[in-house]
Amino acid sequence: KMAGSSTPWIGSAYLFLQSTCKTITLPSLYESPQKKPCVFKALKLALADSTGSVSGVDVLKVHCSHPHLIVQLKFCKRENCRRFLRSYREGALHSSLQSHLQLSLATATVPLEVELKAGSEHLDKMLKDEDRCLECIYREKPHRLPDEEITELEESLKSLMLHHSTNNNVAAKDCSSLKPPSRPYPPQGSSLPTQLTFIFQEQQFDNRTITPDDHQKFAKSVSKKWKQVGRSLQKSCRALRDPAIDNLALEYDREGLYEQAYQMLLRFIQSEGKRATIARLIAALEENGLISLAEELLGLHSSEDCS
Repeated sequence: KMAGSSTPWIGSAYLFLQSTCKTITLPSLYESPQKKPCVFKALKLALADSTGSVSGVDVLKVHCSHPHLIVQLKFCKRENCRRFLRSYREGALHSSLQSHLQLSLATATVPLEVELKAGSEHLDKMLKDEDRCLECIYREKPHRLPDEEITELEESLKSLMLHHSTNNNVAAKDCSSLKPPSRPYPPQGSSLPTQLTFIFQEQQFDNRTITPDDHQKFAKSVSKKWKQVGRSLQKSCRALRDPAIDNLALEYDREGLYEQAYQMLLRFIQSEGKRATIARLIAALEENGLISLAEELLGLHSSEDCS
């Protein structure tokens, strides 16, 4: 049984989109501040078409993984998911995506290839078995809240749709009107200052973003305390809020502590973007008594100390 009578039906899937036109690269368009709202609007309208409701399916995150744009979807009702699957199977979602992208981007045509996955399952191979697809999607519980960026884009889209007083199939005359508002610094619920520098052990350091080298050093050295550091970061990072950290521990249990720590910090970096700063990581390390690792990340250890 997929859900008890008192248990809400919640599932997750990933929609992979790729343009087959050499001059249109969806990840590049989404990474453009000017085009991102247009692409997001097309996605939301097409998804609303597929379920018959603007709230039929939620977008949690949009990943840019060239040449694919990968959209993480969350379904809160089985019937909405069933409608989505039928729309996908019959090609209606595919047509709607092409149409809305063409309108939003003001281009001639946007030929697309689409693919649907739930965990390791390729749902395109089992679309005729609707119940099996529903089971696969139901098994994949979404472990994140919507990214802050997604929330802002959603709010902008709602405002625009209310302004035009239209249904789902409205064409944007000017994508600039959908530009997301400037991001609040700090994020809501956080008391973190947006400092350019920070103090550690009475020394001043540049508050740079976390680098790949920092990432690897952290995963290698934090050991069993990675969950404690994650819970410190969790206070100002929605993507790490419960049950995200416990889910990461289970998901990467076989790979060991390095991979668990690496994936936790990766989720923080991907979710927070430019706000994934070394100051926030150092503060989390300090809070959990990991002073030696903090010193290593800031280059305060000599090579002899680190050997």
